[in-house]
Amino acid sequence: MREAMIVWGGWMGHEPDQAAKIVSDMLTEHGFKVRVETSTKAFADPAIADLSLIVPIITMSKIEKDELANLTSAVREGVGLAGFHGGMCDAFRDAVDYQFMTGGQWVAHPGNVIDFRVNIARPDDPVTEGIGDFDYRSEQYYMHVDPSNEVLATTTFTGEHAPWIDGGVMPVAWKRRHGKGRVFYSALGHVASEFQVPQMRTLLERGMLWAAR
Repeated sequence: MREAMIVWGGWMGHEPDQAAKIVSDMLTEHGFKVRVETSTKAFADPAIADLSLIVPIITMSKIEKDELANLTSAVREGVGLAGFHGGMCDAFRDAVDYQFMTGGQWVAHPGNVIDFRVNIARPDDPVTEGIGDFDYRSEQYYMHVDPSNEVLATTTFTGEHAPWIDGGVMPVAWKRRHGKGRVFYSALGHVASEFQVPQMRTLLERGMLWAAR
């Protein structure tokens, strides 16, 4: 049986506890044994090297050097990493090794919760297959992203809330490699209720399955 670990915490405005329960149920339905932790200390456990998948759901927190070193080593050696929104790509703002692994870092969401459109960039990919472009209401993430990411979906900023970024095309979902490990990220999922949006849920579900070894 494949085993996954979810670690939740940090800023509670993203409802990480509720999201962790939803993600745990999703993975359990696919036959995973799921371990749920509430402290970054879990990343320092040498046993994570044997996991199939790690899902961080931690916004604006700190990670200790030994925790980060063990986590990045596990992914480099083949453990999958997958996550969403600030829970993965606004987790540890001062940890550049973490950002190097995830492929992006949140920097702004102009207008806060707004309506925007998500465009599928790779309709032929198994993660996005059958998902067309869709309208979405959430924080439209403006991010600093790694050019080596394989971008699966994007969004275009109108400039209504920040005129200088008008027309800017920003990745919404991507996959990448970090050493032997597969990494997936989706910027969607500000609060737990967004899992009710089929496209959001499907992207994350397929992305986690892709990333897991």
